Amino acid sequence: MKLLFSILALSQTLLAADLSVKTDNASLRNEVQIAIDKGLAWLQKSQNADGSWSLPDYPALTALPLTAFMLEPSGKWRKEKPPFIQNGYASLMKAAQPDGGIYLKGLANYNTSLSLVALAAADDPKLGPAVRAARNFIVGQQAKNMPDESLDGGIGYGPAGTDSGKPDLSNTVMAIEALHAGKSDAVQDLPAAAKDLNWQAVVEFVQRCQNLPGANKASWVTADPNDQGGFVYAPGVSKAGESVSADGKKSLRSYGSMSYAGLLSYIYADVKKDDPRVSAVVGWLRNHYTLEENPGMGADGLYYYYYMMVKALFAYGPPELEMADGRKVDWRKEMALKLINLQKPDGSWSNESGRWMEKDPTLVTCYAVLALEFIRHSL
Repeated sequence: MKLLFSILALSQTLLAADLSVKTDNASLRNEVQIAIDKGLAWLQKSQNADGSWSLPDYPALTALPLTAFMLEPSGKWRKEKPPFIQNGYASLMKAAQPDGGIYLKGLANYNTSLSLVALAAADDPKLGPAVRAARNFIVGQQAKNMPDESLDGGIGYGPAGTDSGKPDLSNTVMAIEALHAGKSDAVQDLPAAAKDLNWQAVVEFVQRCQNLPGANKASWVTADPNDQGGFVYAPGVSKAGESVSADGKKSLRSYGSMSYAGLLSYIYADVKKDDPRVSAVVGWLRNHYTLEENPGMGADGLYYYYYMMVKALFAYGPPELEMADGRKVDWRKEMALKLINLQKPDGSWSNESGRWMEKDPTLVTCYAVLALEFIRHSL
């Protein structure tokens, strides 16, 4: 299975692009960097006394700030690792379990996946054993031989998690992204016999989350152009609800954040750009491009939507997204300005909707800072 890149590899690629910076981006680069610096300053001030962030029982909320500091464009935090960063990593490692996971009160895959990304981003060989253990734990979470065969190949929240026995696309993309990050050459050497996912099963699970007739035979799939090509949360489950046609057929609605998660999942799984499944989701995303809401969800999950959009579009290709009418959108600039305008005077961000914990300023600030960091590397 060919690995395309990890978060670190993508970051390093974008850093290299700085050597040929366009002069007309100078002002935007400066504005983006100021917003990043303000966001990181707020995160530093908001750290708990024990080195954790936000809710200490959920290591993911410590892992995200650490990743944001490690991926800051200048690389200074990754190189220097001042005491507050070291304390953050020490807090994260206190959650390491004998089974290799990094969690405390459930949501084992969610916490371990985000923690693995933070460990890999530290670029510290001493963390190699923890990286390898976390990778093996995540691989062991892949579903197989489920009573509902449509769930095979996916990954859920893990033991004691929300719907722990039901894999979903959000947890799956977080897990496979973490596995890519955890295979960084800078962090450790994986033995040839290292555990890995059944990648064909991953692709088949992702496909069963796509609203695409022909590729997905499930009864909820629709050819309605408002939904066709997009993604839902899990096979048979959409957080955007359902629609009923004139003949009484019930279909599930596609929505923005999961459609970007679906695109990113296909890319991580090495599905080619010209594959009809990839073309279909890109078509849906073009037709529903907006920064005003999470399409299909309104304000719910808005910052997660921004975060997934940036990662997926960088992974997909060119800096401009071509709309159905041929118009090209500089989504990097539009996203950067949107996030800068949403930043609060103290440097943080928060969502008016509390769904999926997005009233937690630590979580949302990390989503925003990480999105801006990816953009800043490319300007």
